Amino acid sequence: MSIKQKITPFLWFDDNVEEAMNLYVSLFPNSRIVEVTRYGEAGPGPKGTVMTGVFELDGQRFIGLNGGPMYKFTEAFSLMVDCDSQEEVDRLWDRLIEGGGAPSQCGWLKDRFGLSWQITPGVLMKMIGDKDRAAAGRAMQAMLKMTKIDIAALKRAFEGGPALHFPHGNRPQGSPRDRAHEGRRAGGRRRAGRGGGRLRARGDHRRARSNRRA
Repeated sequence: MSIKQKITPFLWFDDNVEEAMNLYVSLFPNSRIVEVTRYGEAGPGPKGTVMTGVFELDGQRFIGLNGGPMYKFTEAFSLMVDCDSQEEVDRLWDRLIEGGGAPSQCGWLKDRFGLSWQITPGVLMKMIGDKDRAAAGRAMQAMLKMTKIDIAALKRAFEGGPALHFPHGNRPQGSPRDRAHEGRRAGGRRRAGRGGGRLRARGDHRRARSNRRA
């Protein structure tokens, strides 16, 4: 028995709602175009063109309207997808940005119709909500530096390792971490030099006292 959906997202497109629906239903299981309504003699769109489309994405119902160019999507509204694997993240990311979409930050992107999506692995939300707040903070900091979410890098950060991995020690030269390490090494050399100078001065002073007693 189907359950009536009380609240349905209603999306305003320019004139390409049918193209958008076809893309979206191809990406998710349990998805379909339910109904298409076309403009008639009364308009306001050209007769025979698509006015609205009703479609479902993984069972969630949406309505899309070809309403014209006066209103645009913004990041204030986005669709968040809970992904089970890196493979799913990669597949959805690539399909949604192809043909004119654009990546953003922290797993966000815009598709070619201007609609914003968050392609989010479920493990990310578990990590940043973890009771170990230090580990959660490391995962958050790693996520803030990402464009598309990298699950393996998130796990390394969460567990206390480096968020980014450079095979065989091939770290880019001049990175912030390299500069910090070089600064610590230089500081150590300076302290060692000052310590050696103090030891030499004490030795000279002792020899001078011995010579005077002799």
